[in-house]
Amino acid sequence: MSANAPAIGQPSRWILPAALALVLISFVAAVFLGIVDIPARDVLSALTGTGSTEARSIILDIRLPRIVTGILAGMQFALAGLLLQTITRNPLADPSLMGVSQGATLTVTLFLLFTVYLANPDSYSVNELPIAWLPPAGMIGGMAAGGIIYLLAFRLDLSPLRITLCGIAIGAVLHAIAIGLIAGWGSARIEIILEWLSGSLYARTWDHALFLLPFTVAGLGMLPLIYRPLNLLRFDAAVARSFGLSYRRQFSLVLLVSCALAASAVGAVGPIVFVGLIVPHLARFLAGRHFPLVLPLTIVLGAVIVTLGDLVGRLAGGPEEVPIGVVTALMGVPVMLALLRRVP
Repeated sequence: MSANAPAIGQPSRWILPAALALVLISFVAAVFLGIVDIPARDVLSALTGTGSTEARSIILDIRLPRIVTGILAGMQFALAGLLLQTITRNPLADPSLMGVSQGATLTVTLFLLFTVYLANPDSYSVNELPIAWLPPAGMIGGMAAGGIIYLLAFRLDLSPLRITLCGIAIGAVLHAIAIGLIAGWGSARIEIILEWLSGSLYARTWDHALFLLPFTVAGLGMLPLIYRPLNLLRFDAAVARSFGLSYRRQFSLVLLVSCALAASAVGAVGPIVFVGLIVPHLARFLAGRHFPLVLPLTIVLGAVIVTLGDLVGRLAGGPEEVPIGVVTALMGVPVMLALLRRVP
């Protein structure tokens, strides 16, 4: 065991500072680079409030809000994925496993259908869509879906396997209903839903960042309280209880935190796929067996992946930018295939 100690301890001295530096680098790159080519001097002037009106508008009202929103959403998606993978002991778990993404999708679809189509069926103006209400609507739907699965799992005697099966089944039903409603709507206005479904930071404002901020702060604030239970929840219920853990209560608490983080993030930016799946595995790969390092590394890498993914989508797509959900899917598929090869 002592022979492994140096190998386990070595990454902790440099990997987290390096990841934090990568966050800063990706943030700076996302601010300075974009579809509109703005000289670095003008970007710096805009950040200090002394630049041209156009530069200030692009930097302060367009780029910065979407970057901050992406950082917060990335942190939440990654942390939610790590929590779910830990308590379900399922390496393929992510927010969609609990039906959170599908529940949010159905709620957003229903919300737009009833508030726009039924209330004013003759209007086709995108400006009349109640977009500002999409984040809370999606969050409510995601939390409701997670709650349904949670209650069903308890009725069936709570176990990670049953949570997984309930999540897959209910998520599939909710997704099918949402897609059926979208197909039946048949309106030009469904483009806003399709954009949201792909996972996008397009047109995200400071309101979206402020919507996510309380959930991010609360989620991070809960980590000291759930850290020891989270360590024990990696094991079977009998083993965890032998250490004095109130298994059901702590399982429920961690599940609630993960669902709240995922639901709020999905509500704000849509279901950005693979972030909750691949980031925890990347953190484990870099941290090795050093579990205390996995948690902060997952949070930091979540911010990096979403920031860089959004930057790639903006630069690659030009005026018609590629949604970040498409970028993360393309990045995540090879990782997913490599992961499947390792899963027994």
